[in-house]
Amino acid sequence: MPVYLHAIATSVPENEYPQVFIREKMKQIIGQKRDVSAILHRVYSQSGIDQRYSVLPDFHEDRSEGKLFLKEGQLHLTPTTGQRNAVYTTEARKLFSETARNVIERLGIERSEITHIITVSCTGFYAPGPDYTTLIDLGLPLSTPRFHIGFMGCYAVFPALRMAKAICESDPKANVLIVSVELCTLHLQFSEEIDAILGASVFGDGASAAIVSAREPEHGHLLRLDEMFTTLAPEGESDMAWTIGDQGFEMVLTSYVPKILEMRIDAAIAPLLDQAGLDKDKVDIWAVHPGGRAIIDKVREGLGAREEQVEVSRNVLQRVGNLSSATILFVLEQLLYERASSEEQTVVAMAFGPGLTIESGAFSLQKRA
Repeated sequence: MPVYLHAIATSVPENEYPQVFIREKMKQIIGQKRDVSAILHRVYSQSGIDQRYSVLPDFHEDRSEGKLFLKEGQLHLTPTTGQRNAVYTTEARKLFSETARNVIERLGIERSEITHIITVSCTGFYAPGPDYTTLIDLGLPLSTPRFHIGFMGCYAVFPALRMAKAICESDPKANVLIVSVELCTLHLQFSEEIDAILGASVFGDGASAAIVSAREPEHGHLLRLDEMFTTLAPEGESDMAWTIGDQGFEMVLTSYVPKILEMRIDAAIAPLLDQAGLDKDKVDIWAVHPGGRAIIDKVREGLGAREEQVEVSRNVLQRVGNLSSATILFVLEQLLYERASSEEQTVVAMAFGPGLTIESGAFSLQKRA
């Protein structure tokens, strides 16, 4: 039974930071050594990102007090994990509820029509969790089934979609709400280590949501979820990791990840294409998780794809950076509302995370009168 993403909505916090501004700020803070300053300049300048967003106002020039890193006009570079998570608990709840409301309004249904909630995040914890607070904030029945997918990283919306698909296949009347919120900037590390510099140069804050149902839309924008597949590239296990330290969550994202993906991506998506009955040269759009400029570059090369086939992924990276699990729905949103046409197009989406995990899905995109 086919299922559909009936609506997608995205949001970012109000604090916008141009990438050039962040580059110069990082050079001021950790770039006293000439070689470190040069690395920072090169990494940020070649990132493919124009601006990023944060729940933190701490780095605006006119601020004397912030939420985490700025106290009494002085930068505090090593807040504890508890302090960071306290900000997450407050700010994430707002974004979960706001983005959930936005996607429900975008579809034009009543909140009472939502039958299941799946929340996704890897940048903080609280309990009762986002699944609970989203239900309460939306005023849904207390008996609404709810689930939370936590700490899986950038690919985590794919397991959420897989769960939603299974729910809708077993209950054709279900309307499953998926909401992802990631506040990556809470875990900013001011380190001279190249892995920390790479991570700090790409991650931002944002939220995305989708409503999944087995009911076929009669008109408007259509994004059908046809098949899904997951696999691992275990040789990259130590090259992409996410651990909890005393001073925030610590991301390992080495420069080898794009190279591993280039070598493995063709074989990794072959079973998905097989399941969907697709030839690779019949794929119209590759919706690549914009984890960074080099990741898009190397995945495109590994697939033998044309530049225009990954254009939307580059655009999302340019506009908001890497928002961990929330990012792939930014890509699919732009495709759904800006690229859908009367002619059906085949979309293959993919995202990557710790493991090195490779998740993929085949979609059909169309705009009906």
